Amino acid sequence: MSENTITWSEDGGIVTLCFNDPTQSVNTMSENYLASMNAVLNRLETEREQLVGVILTSAKKSFFAGGDLRELFAARIEEAEVLTDFTAHAKSQLRRLETLGIPVVAAINGSALGGGLELALAAHHRICLNDPRVRLGLPEVTLGLLPGGGGVVRSVRLLGLDTALDKLLLTGKTYTPGQAQELGLVHELVNTPEELAVHAKTWIITHPGSRQPWDDGSPIPGGTAYDPAVEATLAIRTAALRAQHKGAPMPAPAAILSAAVEGTQVDFESASAIETRYFVELATGQVSKNIIQGTYFDRRTVATGASRPAGYPTRTTSSIAVIGAGLMGAGIALSAALADIDVILKDVDLASAIRGKNYAERYLAKEVARGKRTEDQAQAVLTRIRVTEKIDDLAAVDVLIEAVFENPDLKKAVFSDVARVLTADTLVCTNTSTLPISGLAHAVDRPEDFIGLHFFSPVERMELVEIIVGEQTSEASLARAFDLVRQFGKTPIVVGDGRGFFTSRVILNRLLEAAAMVGEGISPASIEQASVQAGYPLGTLALLDELTLTLPYGIYEQFREEARSTGKGMPVHPGAAVLATMIEDKNRPSRSAGSGFYEYHDGRRHGLWAGLEDAFGPSAPPEDLGELRERLLFSEALDTARCLESGLLRSTAT
Repeated sequence: MSENTITWSEDGGIVTLCFNDPTQSVNTMSENYLASMNAVLNRLETEREQLVGVILTSAKKSFFAGGDLRELFAARIEEAEVLTDFTAHAKSQLRRLETLGIPVVAAINGSALGGGLELALAAHHRICLNDPRVRLGLPEVTLGLLPGGGGVVRSVRLLGLDTALDKLLLTGKTYTPGQAQELGLVHELVNTPEELAVHAKTWIITHPGSRQPWDDGSPIPGGTAYDPAVEATLAIRTAALRAQHKGAPMPAPAAILSAAVEGTQVDFESASAIETRYFVELATGQVSKNIIQGTYFDRRTVATGASRPAGYPTRTTSSIAVIGAGLMGAGIALSAALADIDVILKDVDLASAIRGKNYAERYLAKEVARGKRTEDQAQAVLTRIRVTEKIDDLAAVDVLIEAVFENPDLKKAVFSDVARVLTADTLVCTNTSTLPISGLAHAVDRPEDFIGLHFFSPVERMELVEIIVGEQTSEASLARAFDLVRQFGKTPIVVGDGRGFFTSRVILNRLLEAAAMVGEGISPASIEQASVQAGYPLGTLALLDELTLTLPYGIYEQFREEARSTGKGMPVHPGAAVLATMIEDKNRPSRSAGSGFYEYHDGRRHGLWAGLEDAFGPSAPPEDLGELRERLLFSEALDTARCLESGLLRSTAT
């Protein structure tokens, strides 16, 4: 027997349908929802002559969460017909709702994302609680999908093709209530939950017989794909979409564009069927399943504590000290302040520390200019960061994070200097990308409270943080570090204390593989094209220039030295030989130095270096670009498997 997910209440002919799935913390378009919605629609249609209007609302903190990702993830190509029927059924219910002949109002009390917004779009009027925590949008493209509950069809008919595509469908962007009202997704804002019902009832009484704009003969804003002005932009849109993804296979944006454009050329019902066809194709395809598995299920499993030691109470950090106010230290300080943590930012002199705080000031000014926060909110964040050049000011903080240069002697000197002012309960962390934690721990008197935190730059934007466990790091310290990273709002992964840890080591393999291809006479332009087609945001040779060639080469040499010290030995990687030639013979070490695999004019990239053929022999495009993509991807995948097998990678989603 299915659970009822919708409660019915009536007052003066106005029916309030309250979504409240008793089996889940959020409302989703599940089988139970379909059954419940079918029952209330049957009743609404039976009693329509006695009714004045309908209000849609929710008993959950959110309005409606949309489709059930577990069910979508389980859908296989062999079951496409089943998913098609399910989707068509859900959409037919929304169609019945909006064509009842009485006004329907969505009283949006919380976030309405994906199917939740699609449900709200089926209402004739949308009133939203003006809460900054509420978000509205259609983010399906970020999961390799498109809105399959009428979101493409209704948003295009409501906003017009250009606005719907550029502001909603292709970006997956979510909006605050105020932004959603400005865009046209929401009609009214109210300040309290109580006002939602009052305003909804008032609108219903004053708007009898309401119809959707697509049912009353209103044209699509901006025109259809048949209009010459619109038609002229379609080829440009297609080319721009391909250029945006650099030729990488991204089926969701292409399907969204097709469904949106084709939908303007037909009636509403036909457009809905077109949308369903593209949705089912994406949902049963492998690309969306890979994205959903990695970015949703796996990330959630890791972030919610799969690798956190059990038996330790959750610790909340109220204050941290950051030593080193360079780019990394400034970013850590800003991220901590954004997480409502008080920060003391120290450098060798006050001027350097102030420059680090200025980084936060510039970031917050941009946030204010973009309307993402108010001046008062920005100032509140900024006041949490205090600057100093004095070690004594670091006493009594909960956590110390060292973020100076990647020099083991310098880091050890910092820990020796600061040890005298720290409390016995201070968690001591080092931000490092490659240096072994156990070796650095010799400089602290409490190695059990010492741990590595590898932040990525820019810290305020990058979600991942590697937590590196040393030989003597206690489980209690690991639990505290895990809690701290989650307090930052970032995703923690736990790794053992191996050279390069996990991320630096795995990326190093791809960098060396790309350099080896240059040495093999493969066209550098093809290497870069294969990189972006594999899904990397930047060509691998360009990434080498950004990092500076000396960094991966130095890390590789450390691996070789470590192998020699254990008597194992390690052959010279052909990619390392190419890097050595670039660094030592050609003096082309990086973008910052003005020359690498690319030419640079005034710091800007201006094409691959013409001297690569002279340095490494004639090059030619490969017969199969797919082989290069696989080499780059497999270089990382194989070493990931080695890290997992050796136990170096401790965070997994299984």
